[in-house]
Amino acid sequence: LVSSPTLTMKTFCGRANPTTGALDWVEESEEYDYHQEIARSCYADMLHDKDRNEKYYQGIRAAVSRVKARGERVVVLDIGTGTGLLSMMAVTAGADYCYAIEVFKPMAQAATCIVERNGFSDKIKVINKHSTEVTVGPDGDMQERANILVTELFDTELIGEGALPSYEHAHMHLVQVHCEAVPHRATVYAQLVESDMLWKWSQLQPIEVDGNKLLPPPAVVKCAGAPSVCDIQLSQVPPESFTPLGPICTMFRVDFSKPVSSAAQSYTAQFKAQTSGRAQVVLSWWDIDMDPDGNIVCTMAPSWNYSDPHTYPWRDHWMQSVYFLPAEENVSEGEELNLIVSHDDYSLWYSLTHSEQNDVKVAPFRPCCTCQAHLVWTRPRFGELNDEQRTESYVNALRSILKPDSVCLSVSDGSLLPIFAHLLGSKKVFSLESSGMAKQVIEQVLHTNSLKHGVQLLGIRPEQLSLADLEGNQISVLMGEPYFSTSLLPWHSLFFWYCRTAVAQLLHPSATILPRAATLYIIAVEFQDLWRIRAACGTCEGFDVSPMDEMIQRSLDYRESLEAEPHPLWEYPCRALTKPRPVLTFDFTQCVPEQPVNSDGTVAFTGRGHCHGVALWMEYQLTEDITVSMGLTKPVREEGACEWNPHRKQGVFFFRSVRETSGDGREDLSYNLTFDPHTGDIKMNFSVTEP
Repeated sequence: LVSSPTLTMKTFCGRANPTTGALDWVEESEEYDYHQEIARSCYADMLHDKDRNEKYYQGIRAAVSRVKARGERVVVLDIGTGTGLLSMMAVTAGADYCYAIEVFKPMAQAATCIVERNGFSDKIKVINKHSTEVTVGPDGDMQERANILVTELFDTELIGEGALPSYEHAHMHLVQVHCEAVPHRATVYAQLVESDMLWKWSQLQPIEVDGNKLLPPPAVVKCAGAPSVCDIQLSQVPPESFTPLGPICTMFRVDFSKPVSSAAQSYTAQFKAQTSGRAQVVLSWWDIDMDPDGNIVCTMAPSWNYSDPHTYPWRDHWMQSVYFLPAEENVSEGEELNLIVSHDDYSLWYSLTHSEQNDVKVAPFRPCCTCQAHLVWTRPRFGELNDEQRTESYVNALRSILKPDSVCLSVSDGSLLPIFAHLLGSKKVFSLESSGMAKQVIEQVLHTNSLKHGVQLLGIRPEQLSLADLEGNQISVLMGEPYFSTSLLPWHSLFFWYCRTAVAQLLHPSATILPRAATLYIIAVEFQDLWRIRAACGTCEGFDVSPMDEMIQRSLDYRESLEAEPHPLWEYPCRALTKPRPVLTFDFTQCVPEQPVNSDGTVAFTGRGHCHGVALWMEYQLTEDITVSMGLTKPVREEGACEWNPHRKQGVFFFRSVRETSGDGREDLSYNLTFDPHTGDIKMNFSVTEP
């Protein structure tokens, strides 16, 4: 979901519409926007992050002690207070007064309630403003400048939430000259690696199709790629899937106790290449020192950087970053290299130079996509297009149904299937591309491979298609991956079914549909960690934060609690507690039915554990004997370990409360799902029952 408030304070929320393949902008009340943002927030995840909480508490105690030792009255400024937790820590540690700033109104109201419930109203003032709007003085929001600055303004990239401008303003207007800051400093680390797995998320690789090598357009190969950071759970990327070409480098530090500048800057780390290889990717994360001596450190390093990976503190609000170099470069063992990081006030980017290069120029602005492919294809989509096993499945399926006189129509966004069909010898191939940008990207691929006349790209919608557009030919093969850029949840790709229905009159009576069907699967799971983002906190470090739990639950009840959420489950390990169960099958050889399709039943729990929810995914039956899964890619292993498709997001339905299962047949997962053909959506209800 995305939302955009207009000037009249109406809120329009974009919802994927499987019947049209578009984002429908639905007008909602301002209240909905609040509820949506709260329901999908990470406040619970942050409060469940014990490592973060303990380190902040230790740092705050130490800072209060240092100020008191100077004989000063302790005045704390807490920017981005959220629940007010850090402010309550400060007062408990001995602060005389605390100004807690929170710009998000519902959160500020919750913080006020939490502060009051814990008995700190006389020492904590919650200010519902952006910190840059806060005033200081007898009639201001703050009576005086603070001498301790406490903040939690960081994201996975460290500075992406505007930390630098906020610190810059605070030092100029809100805190004293020699203030203490918690955290005291941040350090950004990076490591240059070679990784075919990760590089496939950024660049289109040559693709083998029936003896032909499909080459990526030069403009794509030379492009700097998508400008946004790639934030992932790097701990789930196997260490064997990348080769370090250099050491872990300290790139730069920011001292928050001194005036901070948000001006663009660059920093260089010099090192010798540890091994020869292709420099492709930079892995990056940061630490925060809570005290000046660096004795209290909270690190975002991935688990494989720990001496004991079992001590790794899981968190989802802060992850790690993957940066892709503008182009891969060959490096030799022992070669002197310069890894350069640059940043503006909100983002980072990396570049690499060889030490013998003179007059090194650093890009003054963040590189961005110039080939359009990185705007059309997301990083997981690049990975999907580069998946050789997946390509082989589609090529084999096409090969089994195509004939020399086949007239093919492809319906998918930015798909290479129509090119495959041409290379496999189809008489004519048409492809619907409703997006002008996607159409241009596929045109680049066709031009690069001298296939300009092999596929006719039609920039129209399925319902607009006529026999004249097809040059008088009936469609003998209708194909799709299916993939649509607006799809958020697995069943949103059912737009393909609606397209098939829209072009039904143009199909030859014996036309083949690929895929011929789709099946929705479910499985009950115990998450290793993802459950934390929805779990109630109750108390945190001894403070009652239950008003926040209540606020989030009210927001979930507003709409979200009956909906599944999209999550890339390859990043979030889980254990199966039931066998996978097919619950709804959609027959693409027939048109979309007029009446709803319902499925209900039970699945026995076969695993003992804590059931946090249900994972949902689609499997596509390309032909009678070729199926591709958008969810589980292998049978569930012993002890319930799951391996998930890394290119598509799966749906997750979270239970409101955790249920323990014995796995001995005493409990069942009950389900009821209804597909509404008029909306293209699936209503669902799950529960754990004892027979």
